[in-house]
Amino acid sequence: MIRAIIFDVDGTLAETEELHRRAFNDTFARIGVDWHWDREIYRDLLTTTGGKERIERFLRYQAGDPAPLPVAEIHALKTARYVELVAAGHVALRPGIAALIEEAQRAGVRLAMATTTSLPSADALCRAAFGRPAAEVFEAIAAGDMVAAKKPAPDVYLLALQQLGLPPEDCVALEDSRNGLRAARAAGLRCIVSPGFYTLGEDFTGAARRVDCFADLGGLDGLRETVGA
Repeated sequence: MIRAIIFDVDGTLAETEELHRRAFNDTFARIGVDWHWDREIYRDLLTTTGGKERIERFLRYQAGDPAPLPVAEIHALKTARYVELVAAGHVALRPGIAALIEEAQRAGVRLAMATTTSLPSADALCRAAFGRPAAEVFEAIAAGDMVAAKKPAPDVYLLALQQLGLPPEDCVALEDSRNGLRAARAAGLRCIVSPGFYTLGEDFTGAARRVDCFADLGGLDGLRETVGA
């Protein structure tokens, strides 16, 4: 029996990565560095989870200019810019997500979030998409800055399970990336994957099911049928 659905955020709830990329580039321009993350660079950087971690990796291997500010400050400016862009209506939920959440709520299936993104970014998306903060949509929230290790480590999923007070066999995870799938599986969860723009070519071996779009899942009945619950 599925008692809870645990959602990833970026790429799963919404196709947000292009907006994150824009926020990074806007921030780089604001602080006066000659950095620009095109899609090819960003696709590569996405194999590292966490915005601060991506900046650090870029500085180690690709940046020509030294960072004029500490990485944490650059990332805070980027997060603020991302929140502005989301609030301005530049992103929408992926097809099928809103309907699945509404159906789950009607059926008494609990909702959780397990993400490597920052809580302010996740909250901004929920306010824009649902008109409510994340805590009013998701009973349990596990974000990247709340754990020691980000995906593909299982930490955010383990924290979400702890907050729910449920074993992994009573839950299912929804993801869009290989790193997310690995994190969910390492936490003992079954995972359904719908790749996003930047993750289409990744290997999703181990997923309970791969769908092109979450609307193809068939709602709560399709989810339950997929995981045999």
